Amino acid sequence: MALEHADVQRAAHLARLGLTDDEAARYVDDLGRILEMVDMLQGLDTEGVAPLAHPLDVTQRLRADEVTESDQRSCFQRCAPAVENGLYLVPRVVE
Repeated sequence: MALEHADVQRAAHLARLGLTDDEAARYVDDLGRILEMVDMLQGLDTEGVAPLAHPLDVTQRLRADEVTESDQRSCFQRCAPAVENGLYLVPRVVE
């Protein structure tokens, strides 16, 4: 797939990026090389290769799942404009 100047300008517009014509011209080449690499990777045989969540075989240390704060809901809801059955009432946004 050949990438053109108009494609880069459209992607920049959709991403709300302000690109000059010179910047867009550079991105045409850069993005073109990236897409060529993606095409090359698409052609590889990955049959039997297990997907990886992380390239290294490590586990994340997790802290103990313990309550560290007291329940302060009633304190917070005292200053709320509208509360019912422990829930905050808010105006309807979508009809």
